[in-house]
Amino acid sequence: MSSSALHTPLNPPLQLEPPLSSPLPRRDTRRNALVAAISAGAALLLLLVAAFHGYIAWMVAYPYVAPVHSNPMEAKGLAYEDVAFPSLSGRTTVSGWYIPASPGRSIQSESERTIVLSHGYGANREETWVPMYDLASLLHRLNYNVLMFDYGYASQQYRAPATGGWEESQQLLAAVDYVRESGSKEVVVWGFSMGAGTALQAALQTDAIDAMILDSTFVASPDTLFDNVRNIIDLPRLSLPLIEKLLPLWTGVDFNKIPAEQVLSTNYSIPIYMIHGTMDAKASYQSAETIAARQTNPLSREWIVNGGQHELLFRQHPKEYIQRAALFLSQVNQSLEQEGRLDA
Repeated sequence: MSSSALHTPLNPPLQLEPPLSSPLPRRDTRRNALVAAISAGAALLLLLVAAFHGYIAWMVAYPYVAPVHSNPMEAKGLAYEDVAFPSLSGRTTVSGWYIPASPGRSIQSESERTIVLSHGYGANREETWVPMYDLASLLHRLNYNVLMFDYGYASQQYRAPATGGWEESQQLLAAVDYVRESGSKEVVVWGFSMGAGTALQAALQTDAIDAMILDSTFVASPDTLFDNVRNIIDLPRLSLPLIEKLLPLWTGVDFNKIPAEQVLSTNYSIPIYMIHGTMDAKASYQSAETIAARQTNPLSREWIVNGGQHELLFRQHPKEYIQRAALFLSQVNQSLEQEGRLDA
């Protein structure tokens, strides 16, 4: 036997090939597909929830407001002038009508008394359900100049978001300064709903307002805004934080910064007449009572109307409403005359 035969292996060595990747079990593939589908569905649901609440926040910031359909001359035969001026913050522009106390007078009116009408949320300067033209006509007969203007969210020409009174108070302060610069020595703000709450915010920042009549006062806060949203669409309480987070995207204002607690607790130095109805579905009359209870000015008072509804008190009780308001204005006027701030 040859030596080469002795060295020949009986069996050739095995050739090891790289292992093939084993396919995943079908059960794992289905599980991964299910997880991916659930994740995509959850992401889509979150996106829809955010979009829905973003739309709600947008509706709060930009409420539908009907365009102005008349003017003081057409509605009541009152001569007026179109006016426009920047808000005190300089961020927005205010436009409105100035009605001199007597027909034919210019904006430099002989009357030293002006009432600035502050309309509510979702309305414009006309606010027909008050009705604002009737009120302007009444004040004209009482020898008051009248300024009717639109807040930014109601303006067709200078559209701006609603901010719960934050920027609106700057617009109202600009209106007060405007009539002061036009010769008025007595300025009374007559506010309705959020326009009344805005007046209270403005009065925290100035001493240029001599008195206020506040009808159906709505003090804006995240809670009160949410309660009013729920009057339109029933949302769970969990929606409130989402709406709060999304509102600044449209308004540029954190609604938690609105001084609601300060408004409710302040003892204002000026006379304030709080008027509210017990059947008000938008603003609790207890909040009006809380504000009224803080006031110590001898001319301040309240009238809580049994069965009265939101902003319908003038319409529901026109005679008594006019008598009470006229008496209050007369007493304010007499007080200013005694202080020497007005010509007797």
